[in-house]
Amino acid sequence: MLTDTAIRKAKPRERRYMLSDGDGLYLEIMTSGKKYWRLRYWVDKKEYKQSLGQYPAITLKEARDLRDQAKMAIARTGQPLSNDRTRSFQDVATEWFKKKIEGVRSPGHIETVASRLKRYLFPALGTRPIPEITSIEILQVLRQIEAQGKVETAHRVRQICGQVFRYGVTTGRCTGDPTATLKGALTPKVVVHHASLTNKEDIAGLMRSIDSMNTLQVKNALFFLAYTFVRPGELRKAEWSEINIDKKEWRIPAEKMKMRRLHIVPLSSQALGVLKTLKTISANSRYLFPSTRTKDRPMSENTLLAAIRRLGYTKEEMTPHGFRSMASTVLNEHGWAPDVIERQLAHVEGNSVRAAYNYAEYLPERREMMQWWGNWLEELK
Repeated sequence: MLTDTAIRKAKPRERRYMLSDGDGLYLEIMTSGKKYWRLRYWVDKKEYKQSLGQYPAITLKEARDLRDQAKMAIARTGQPLSNDRTRSFQDVATEWFKKKIEGVRSPGHIETVASRLKRYLFPALGTRPIPEITSIEILQVLRQIEAQGKVETAHRVRQICGQVFRYGVTTGRCTGDPTATLKGALTPKVVVHHASLTNKEDIAGLMRSIDSMNTLQVKNALFFLAYTFVRPGELRKAEWSEINIDKKEWRIPAEKMKMRRLHIVPLSSQALGVLKTLKTISANSRYLFPSTRTKDRPMSENTLLAAIRRLGYTKEEMTPHGFRSMASTVLNEHGWAPDVIERQLAHVEGNSVRAAYNYAEYLPERREMMQWWGNWLEELK
């Protein structure tokens, strides 16, 4: 077996040569002095070779780990890694995009991922064989993004890149995810919290300000947002067909949710009161809050923000999204179970399979909590 000392001391010769580490792993020394990890293996008595990256970017320990991962992938698929399927980064990323992103996520998310692939990753890594791409190469791409002041984008691009590599592993085109070693290598993200009111007196003032508004549709939209604390986009696109008055609930379809999962919103008596008023002004539209220009489209995304600004609140004080953090803060302070609150906020847990089927989890507790919240806001007003 090789040692780091032996590898460092290995000098180039007139012809390239190999240093074996065992179990198919060896280091190939080029006449230029560059050193590449290779894996030799057999499938159905046929010999194959696989590149595992360049030394020292891939250390001896990492090369052994990659060898072991490759062996497991071969055993799992029964297919050689160097098969006739295309293995450039762009080929694998395009296949991943079509199967995992396109048609599954929201149009905005699809557009963002496609743009980041084409703008940042394909120019630098697109033509490279995906098994040969190293963490150093990826880091160089990310550093260039950081240099433009786009720290958040750099983190997002690393996540996309990692998903492509993990898809490559499961489909037998590469043996590991080099982005895993880059955690902590980037400038930390600056967490931006949506402005909101959390003081009892300030919330009371907000509710009274909303109550004083003359525009009936916008007034009721803000009240409904306060009582349900859904995301503003979910509120704007709410349809009458999603409301069940008898069950006192609003079922938001998966395609309208950020994480593409059905979400149930129990409706308090206050929220139902808003709906009763809305029936008199928007019953002829499929939407609860139609556009003022046409009943066939929902309210503009800027309508709620503009309304809050007209009430005198700055962007540092309150936003439409701020109703969510306002509710979360107050409910936590009053002792409601964090799991119940998080489920009602539609925050997704780590186990995505479990989350997909648990849209009704804690529903009795959530019904009780939402009515308490409606009562609390009404008393303040």
